Amino acid sequence: MVELQSGIERINTANIQVVAISYDSPEVLSDFAKKRKITFPLLSDPESKVIKAYGVLNEGASGRQAGIPHPGTFLIDQKGTIRANIPGTVRKRHTADDLLEVAKDKLSSG
Repeated sequence: MVELQSGIERINTANIQVVAISYDSPEVLSDFAKKRKITFPLLSDPESKVIKAYGVLNEGASGRQAGIPHPGTFLIDQKGTIRANIPGTVRKRHTADDLLEVAKDKLSSG
């Protein structure tokens, strides 16, 4: 999320709304956002209901990790339609460049 925050001006300029999703409780997430001055929306989903609903899974994992949902990042267009959901993992954090690349494809095709 911090990696996204560093590029938030470029993301806003591209008319993309970013919703980052987390397993943390609303209180933990709120504290995290305040301390780091994060301005994009953050969605707390400790029970993974939203993550599972959008099918953001730990693809390519094996054993106990296979099929376990991970936090993801959603791209939302100006009409409020979710245009892309990008799975996140503990190791892979999305940067502004990652999202702008996805947005170029997803938002221009709609």
